[in-house]
Amino acid sequence: MTRHFMPSPRQIHWLIAIGFCSVGYAIYLRYLGIESTLVGLACDGGLDTWMCASRRVARGLYEHSVFGWVALGAATLNLMRPSVPLAAVGLAAAGLGLVLFNAMLAGLSVALLIISFARPAPKSEFDDDPDPAPGQPSEHHQ
Repeated sequence: MTRHFMPSPRQIHWLIAIGFCSVGYAIYLRYLGIESTLVGLACDGGLDTWMCASRRVARGLYEHSVFGWVALGAATLNLMRPSVPLAAVGLAAAGLGLVLFNAMLAGLSVALLIISFARPAPKSEFDDDPDPAPGQPSEHHQ
């Protein structure tokens, strides 16, 4: 029977935290930084704060669909070769993309991330070893 790609409970908790943090920061940035009239006027008037710098960077990235393309690239690679770091990058970029105006590409990447859980797990170095005969140690377990 084929093993499917399934992160451990600890890895799943990290993925959940990364997803919530990326969506939370994107909501904060969108509604309190990008769409806020007061912040927009202050930043356009020359104010040089962390919020204005974040606003400029986020606007530059979402105008070129960077969040969506990064999420789609990571999700596609994760579909071909499932791994937790690729899933984390794809999840974080998709969370940012869904909230920051790259919803089409980010939505597609979320679908690919979900499908990647049905893929077979990558083989480890121990998967190809047949079980040793009783009484004989395996070459990897000496």
